[in-house]
Amino acid sequence: MPAHITPTSRCRLGIGRSDITPPVGIYHRFWGAAKHDRATGVHRPLLATVLIIEPYEPGPANKHTVMVALDHCILRPPELAELTSAVCQLIGEDASQLTITFSHTHSGGNLCKDRVELPGGELIVPYLESLPEKIAAAYHAARATLQTAILTYGATTCDMARQRDFWDEEQNCYVCGFNPQGQCDQTLLVVRATGEQGDTLATIVNYACHPTTLAWENTLISPDYIGALRETVEQVTAAPCLFLLSPCGDVGPRDGFVGDPAVADNNGRQVGYAALAVLQSLSAAAHDFHYIGPVLSGATLGAWEYRPHTANRAAETANFQHRRWQVSLDYLDGLPTATTVEAELNALIAQELQARKTGNDTAAHELRVLAERKRRLLERIAPLPPGDHYPFTVEMAKLGDAIWIAIEGEPYNLLQQELRQSFPHTPLIITVLANGARASYLPRQEDYNNALYQTEIALLAPGALETLTQAIANQITEWTGDEA
Repeated sequence: MPAHITPTSRCRLGIGRSDITPPVGIYHRFWGAAKHDRATGVHRPLLATVLIIEPYEPGPANKHTVMVALDHCILRPPELAELTSAVCQLIGEDASQLTITFSHTHSGGNLCKDRVELPGGELIVPYLESLPEKIAAAYHAARATLQTAILTYGATTCDMARQRDFWDEEQNCYVCGFNPQGQCDQTLLVVRATGEQGDTLATIVNYACHPTTLAWENTLISPDYIGALRETVEQVTAAPCLFLLSPCGDVGPRDGFVGDPAVADNNGRQVGYAALAVLQSLSAAAHDFHYIGPVLSGATLGAWEYRPHTANRAAETANFQHRRWQVSLDYLDGLPTATTVEAELNALIAQELQARKTGNDTAAHELRVLAERKRRLLERIAPLPPGDHYPFTVEMAKLGDAIWIAIEGEPYNLLQQELRQSFPHTPLIITVLANGARASYLPRQEDYNNALYQTEIALLAPGALETLTQAIANQITEWTGDEA
């Protein structure tokens, strides 16, 4: 008899979290257009969530993954390396088992140590030094809750996220903002983790949308829409909700770039309610939908029922495979050197100071914005590995019927569109900014012909996104037998 399979994973899972809200007054400026430097208050707390996943059956001690999800935009390579080392020392894990990822809120505080001389910068180092202990506390809480779990997968769509490469006909230029004609993958993938007694242990929400509801006018520390999303889900499930950002280099909220936290909350509730609808639709854990046969009535009806997994089916869902490797991607031709960029930055800073001395506030503001862009370019260029190719890290785990993918940088949404179209029967949990954003944006090959923000700051050559997508597809094919 036919059966409709409910995608399932069996594993051991633990989850823990800590409050990592920075102090009010910390250096907060993430936007070139912002006129403030210090955070003036807190909209919602920032969290560190640790998720530990181990095989269902006992195996090698190193066969597990530890994901640390931080409510921050990103950390530069130097700060991230220091954090990773300190956390590993505290929790006794090897760095190869640890994946630090980011919600990518642009309102969490700018934690670059090169900005310690700016207003609020004096709080950056003490805050960074406090993070390892808080993450370790979340890790130990996750270890304490580690137990056998059944992961059940479901999906819907949510139109809060929209394509954000918009052509301004009047100004004859591209802008980074809502594009009414643009298309993107609005898939919202939800994972319910259930314990042996049927209790909900956690919910994982995977969605592609830049957390840029709040922008230059906002002066509050905020997780952006993710805060209200979590709250909405947790009020119903009474279990932690973990948000994982999927490829959204060209995707952002339709209602965004505002200063009103209520808009961020509205966006978050929209995604949260969609996630709850998925949870409501899921079957009981470890059950598939089986066709019983025809039933004679006024019409001949087709009857189905949920049945628990057989031993063979249970074994399939407990399959655990893991791989972390590097894909070689070409650098963009003509990248400037760090020395050149630093000299250009210093010149802009000097010009801004001179403009302020002469009372030319308009010119000073424009120079401040240009200096911020140049400062960010320096932060991207300086830590790049030498050579002609960038070693792009990919981490993948096959958990039963599903595959979890963690990649660095900010790929365009095309990556998940292509993979999900190629493997429609395999749930793909795709997480970006995994262990940093050193690779910057990965636009589509054809977009390099357009004067987009993302192509202007890209570090990798045209075709990098497509090469990466194919490498991931090849691994999925190896594990599933399905051809892309």
